[in-house]
Amino acid sequence: MPKQTTSDNPEDYIQPLNMNGLQGRMLYVPSSNARHNKEILVIYGHHALLERWWGAIQNFAAYGNVTMPDMPGFGGMDSFYKIGQKPTIDNLADYLASFIKLRYKRKRIILVGISFGFVVVTRMLQRYPELTKKVDLLVSALGFSRYDDFLFTKPRMLMYRALSGVVARPVVSGLFRTVALNPWVLRKAYARTHNAKKKFAQAASQSTFDKMMEMEIVLWHVNDVKTHMFTTKEFLRVDNCKRQVNVPVCHVGAKGDFYFDAHRVEQHMRVIFSDYTGIELDLATHAPSVIANKKEAAAFLPPKLRRLLQRVAKQ
Repeated sequence: MPKQTTSDNPEDYIQPLNMNGLQGRMLYVPSSNARHNKEILVIYGHHALLERWWGAIQNFAAYGNVTMPDMPGFGGMDSFYKIGQKPTIDNLADYLASFIKLRYKRKRIILVGISFGFVVVTRMLQRYPELTKKVDLLVSALGFSRYDDFLFTKPRMLMYRALSGVVARPVVSGLFRTVALNPWVLRKAYARTHNAKKKFAQAASQSTFDKMMEMEIVLWHVNDVKTHMFTTKEFLRVDNCKRQVNVPVCHVGAKGDFYFDAHRVEQHMRVIFSDYTGIELDLATHAPSVIANKKEAAAFLPPKLRRLLQRVAKQ
C-alpha cells in the first residue's frame, strides 16, 4: 500500500528523471485515498512546469497514484537537441511510449493528456497500438487533434506559423530569449499580448496579477525556446485524424476556451477514437490559472469526470 499524500509542498514529491540520455524531473504523488491505488499518468501541455499543475495533481490523487513526468525540452528537462534530435510530435510520442513501457510494465493506467500533451498522447497510441490495452480510461483535458480546431483567423494562423518557424532557429531563439523574454520586458508587455491578456483578465487583485506574472516569467525561462517554437509550428499544422485509436475518450473542454472550437474538437475526436464523451468546464479561459491551488483547481475535475475516475479507481 503506497504512502498517502500528506504534504502540500510539490517539492516533496519531485524525483529525478533520467531516460534516453536526457535529464529532467518527475512528480509522483501517492493516492490520498487508501482504497484507490490505480495508476494515473498525466502529461502536461505547452508552456508548463510540474509546479504549475500541482493543484490539479492534488485533486487527481484522490483517485490513484499520480505520475507527471517532464517531456524533453519542457519543464527544465534537457531537450532533444542535446542528443541530436528534433522535438517532433513523433519523437515526443516515442519518448512517452518508452516511459510507459519502463514504468508500467505489468500495470494498467488512467492516461490524461492536457492540451498539447493530449496531441502527444494521441500520436503515441497511434504509433504504439499495443499500449491501448494498458489504458483503462483516456482523458483529454482541454486537448485537440487537428490544426483547424484552433479559433485563430487565417491571417493570425499564418502569422503564428511563420513566427514560430523563424524563432525556432538557433540564433534567433537565443536573441528572442535574451530580449523578448527579459523579465523586465515580460512584466511590461506580456499581459498586453493578444492571448495573455485574456488569462490576466481573471486576476481579481494586483497581488494575484503579480503572482501570475512571476509564474509566467518562470514558465517562459524554464522551457527551451527552440523546443517551444518548433512544437508550436508542429501543432499549428498537426493532423491526428489520419489513424484511428481503439480506445474511447473522455474530453473535458472549457466553456470559455479562447483557443479551440468545441464543435470541431468533438468532430475530430469522434473520427479518431472508438467512442466519445464530452464534459464542459465552466471556465472562462483555456486552462486554470497558472497559480491555481488545490481548491481553485478542483473545478478542473468536474463531477462527471470525478464519477468516471471513481468508477475506474474501484476496478
